[in-house]
Amino acid sequence: MTFSFHVQPENGFEIIQLSGELIDKTQSAELSLKIDELIAESKIKLIFDLKELKYINSSGLNVMINILSRVRKAGGEVVITNVAKRVNELLIITKLNTVFTVTDTLEGAVSQLK
Repeated sequence: MTFSFHVQPENGFEIIQLSGELIDKTQSAELSLKIDELIAESKIKLIFDLKELKYINSSGLNVMINILSRVRKAGGEVVITNVAKRVNELLIITKLNTVFTVTDTLEGAVSQLK
């Protein structure tokens, strides 16, 4: 399965929908460039909707940590929402659920960024 993403601006936030499997840093090169563009445009309130993300491994988590660091350095924030059970288990095992703000719903993510 491949990895893809879609960015949707909405009410001062950028909703980034991830789908497929994020298992390799090279897969995320386009996403990384898009994040750089958003930061350059001061669009630094990001919601990652993981509803369609089926799998992520340590390389994929590293990509997410890198994005979080870059956005926070720019004065912004990243909220993760709609996390599948397998992905959520990985966040808990790695304790990254304490690093990222994680919500169950898109509405919850929006309220975290307001």
